[in-house]
Amino acid sequence: QVQLVESGGGLVQAGGSLRLSCAASGRTSSNYAMGWFRQAPGKEREFVAAISWNGAYKAHADSVKGRFTISRDNAKNTVYLQIDNLKPEDTAVYSCAAPRSSSYYQVPIRSYEYDYWGQGTQVTVSS
Repeated sequence: QVQLVESGGGLVQAGGSLRLSCAASGRTSSNYAMGWFRQAPGKEREFVAAISWNGAYKAHADSVKGRFTISRDNAKNTVYLQIDNLKPEDTAVYSCAAPRSSSYYQVPIRSYEYDYWGQGTQVTVSS
């Protein structure tokens, strides 16, 4: 059973930064893509960023490009989301996700492409 545990969320002022972490366990290798999604109150879940299993390929939503950066450390089975220049509209629950399998170059951006999800970590940005 794959488990994903997010951490690093919190309350921050607009313009501030956070680094979210997602620790994965239950797999013997890191040969799978990872993604971050977020869901604000009353809104649908939306894609934020994804990274291929070797870290060479990345995708970021247009709304976060230039402010959010996804990365991973396979030795630690952890994926990160560096969030800079936070805006009030970034307030949401941020969840990481992983598919059962993926090719080395794949960066899934749709939620149905993922099979495992973490519980999420709350990010709240005050103006």
